[in-house]
Amino acid sequence: MNILVLGASGQVGHALMRACWPDGARVVGLARPAVDLADPDSIDRAVAEHAPDLVVNATAYTAVDKAESEREAAFAINRDGPAHLAAACAARGAALIHISTDYVFDGTKPAPYVEDDPVAPVNAYGASKEAGEAAVRATAPRHVILRTSWVYAAHGANFVKTMLRLGRERAELSVVADQTGAPTSADDIAAAITRIAARIQGQPDDVPWGTYHLTGAGETTWFGFAERIFERLAREEGRRPAVKPIATADYPTPARRPINSRLDGSRLRAAFGVEPPDWADSLDRVLDELFSQRPPAT
Repeated sequence: MNILVLGASGQVGHALMRACWPDGARVVGLARPAVDLADPDSIDRAVAEHAPDLVVNATAYTAVDKAESEREAAFAINRDGPAHLAAACAARGAALIHISTDYVFDGTKPAPYVEDDPVAPVNAYGASKEAGEAAVRATAPRHVILRTSWVYAAHGANFVKTMLRLGRERAELSVVADQTGAPTSADDIAAAITRIAARIQGQPDDVPWGTYHLTGAGETTWFGFAERIFERLAREEGRRPAVKPIATADYPTPARRPINSRLDGSRLRAAFGVEPPDWADSLDRVLDELFSQRPPAT
C-alpha cells in the first residue's frame, strides 16, 4: 500500500513519519512547499507522482486567533484544499484520512460530544474546519475524518512546550480553568491512524468509513494540564511557578473557544479497536522525550 502523508513537518505529520506502519506500507511524507493545500496544482502533482492508495491529511491552517482576521486564508487551506484533495483521491480510488477538530462544536453541551451532534463552530477556524469536513464527506466516499483536540508533541509549537518555557522564565502565571477537554498526543493520533491504515490495507471492502472522535482518555482543564506539566518540571529541574486559575472571560482572545471540548471516542473504539492511553500517561511520555533533549545545566 502506498501512503502519502501531507503536512509531514507538523506535529502529527512528524509523528506519522516515525510511526510503526503495517507491513508492506510504503510511506512518503510531504510538507510545504512540496504540497500546499492553498495550491490545487501542487495537490494534483503530489497525487499523480506518488500514486497513493491512502492519503493522510495532517496539514491545516491552525492559527486560531489569526483566522479571525485571515478568514479567507483559513478557508482556502481548511475547506478548499481538502475539497480538492478529496476529489483527487476519489478520482484514483484512494482512501483519505482527514484530521479535524473539536472546534466544529460550540462547547455548550454539558456532556462529551458524539459524532452526530450538531456542529456549530464559534470562530473562523472552527467554521473553516467544519466546511472542510463537509467537502470531504461530499466528495470522497472512502474517507475517515478524525476529530481531535488539544494536540501536543515533543516536536513543533504547542501548549506543553510553551508552559515549559514560561515555567522556566516566570515565578507566576495564570491559566484558564473553565475550559474542559482532553490533551491528545500526536503520537497517539499517529498510532490510531496506522491502525486504521492496517484495516484499509487488510480489509478494504469492510472499512467503516465516516467521522470519528479521537482524544486522549480522561479529561482536564487547561489549568489542570499546566499543573501536570509543572509537577514534572519541579521534579526534573527543581522549579515550579505559582499557577493562578482564571476564567475564560479573564483571558480575552480574538477567537472564542468552546468551554466544553470533550469528545466521546466510543465509536472509534467499536469500529477500529482504538483505545487511546490516559492523557496524563501520554503527557509523561512526551515530557520524557522533551527533558531528554534538554542539555544538562552547567
